[in-house]
Amino acid sequence: MSPPPVRRTSTSPPPRGGPRAGGPPRGGPQRGGPPRRGGPPRDRGPRLTPAQQRRKAASERADTWKPKTELGRKVIAGEITTIHEALTTGLPLREPEIVDILLPDLKEEVIDIHMVQRMSDSGRRVRFAVTTMVGNGDGCVGLGRVSGKLVRPTIQKSMDRAKQNLIEIRRGSGSWECSTVVPNSLPFTVAGRTGSTRVTLKPAPPGVGLVTNDVGRIMLRMAGVQDIWSFSKGQTQTIYNYASAMFKALEKTASTKLLPGQEEAHNMLLGAAPA
Repeated sequence: MSPPPVRRTSTSPPPRGGPRAGGPPRGGPQRGGPPRRGGPPRDRGPRLTPAQQRRKAASERADTWKPKTELGRKVIAGEITTIHEALTTGLPLREPEIVDILLPDLKEEVIDIHMVQRMSDSGRRVRFAVTTMVGNGDGCVGLGRVSGKLVRPTIQKSMDRAKQNLIEIRRGSGSWECSTVVPNSLPFTVAGRTGSTRVTLKPAPPGVGLVTNDVGRIMLRMAGVQDIWSFSKGQTQTIYNYASAMFKALEKTASTKLLPGQEEAHNMLLGAAPA
């Protein structure tokens, strides 16, 4: 009689991640450190928008700012407390921190970002041109344009350039149909030109609104103008040329010489309204 057959048992390899592989057992601590045990959840607060992040960075920069110009030292010393005093001193505005301190509620807007390419011996180089506007909605507006390799640092540099180019405009009621004492428009007709783009701004009565394109509405709203007639000629699709031409037109409102009694007749106001 033959002996019964011997049953062979096969040994399967240990699962991956077991003790032989040197990994932790299933259900143990995960990668990245031990798990949190108890305690309230982390409260990081609401996420800030890019504009809020730039405003927060500007306030932090103003706290640790050390002025290098005469105008900046006067602002830190308290000799100059308003943006009107800073612009009428005749000193150049070279530091954007001056505007951050004197106008903490300044509004910012990015109106154009486009890519600029240039061929060189090493290949094609790509840069970004950024156009921005700043304003307080009460007689102050600025325009800046900067090009750089990265978008986010270039936006910040363009904002700083717009703050350095800040101007005060003269508002009034220059329309013959206007009978209000509130300076809702411009006191007279002005025109500006950049390249082939020409922009003419004419006073309008209350209720007309801002009769212009999107770029013009942003600039006029930041300058504090409520009603305007706008006429343009040339290549108006170029955003920077159109914005620059309108900026030069608004700049002429403050540089134009006035006749005696004209300021009271048209309710003119230079810069911000008195508190």
